[in-house]
Amino acid sequence: MNSLIRLELTRALRNRKFLFFSVIYPSVLFLIIAGNADSTTKVPGTGLTLPTYMMVSMASFGALTAVLMGNSERIAKEREGGWVRQLRLTTLPGRGYVLAKTASAAVVSLPSIVIVFVIAAAVKDVRLDAWQWLALTGAIWAGSLVFAALGVALGYLASGDAVRPITMITYFGLSMLGGLWMPTTTFPDWLQDIAKWLPTHAYAALGQAIEQSRAPHVQDLVVLVVSFALFAGGAAWLYRKDTLKA
Repeated sequence: MNSLIRLELTRALRNRKFLFFSVIYPSVLFLIIAGNADSTTKVPGTGLTLPTYMMVSMASFGALTAVLMGNSERIAKEREGGWVRQLRLTTLPGRGYVLAKTASAAVVSLPSIVIVFVIAAAVKDVRLDAWQWLALTGAIWAGSLVFAALGVALGYLASGDAVRPITMITYFGLSMLGGLWMPTTTFPDWLQDIAKWLPTHAYAALGQAIEQSRAPHVQDLVVLVVSFALFAGGAAWLYRKDTLKA
């Protein structure tokens, strides 16, 4: 399994397009959205400045990109190409394949988080305590596992051609409606009510709670735990179903 993890890491790091969208793209979006914002005006309902608020949103968006986009399409293509079938003939357990995919995506997601933080601190003068930087990195990195499970499920849900539009709709829908591209306080009330139950909203809310030096809301934790259970359970069920077909 260690050899497969190393292989997956090598493939991910060699994919320049994937690295751009997962590592560089979130930082570019941060500069576009928060580039002209001042350091005093607060985002309504948060007590955070726009650069501070968007720093967590874009770091979360980068991690989401790495684990969701990185897993779904690659798994679907490997299923079609027979790679997954070949692995089943080895002693590698099914969970080992899923773990290798998750580990490689998680490793790539870490630089995207750190680069957004560095740019926010250097360009927009975002200042936090040392424990907050560490807690933010850990929370966003660990929280990305929710979407890594979703990526695996999507990879087993559709074929290589069909999985891309499904993943893109899911990716952009969760990002926009969850408030990763703009504060949900700018949404109409009815849309805010929907956003509160999306895992991306809860995901970013964890980081914002750390920035505000408070405990996260119980609802956000429940949404993330339930989402992970649903996505992981769906991935496991789809994997077993695919195995029976083979």
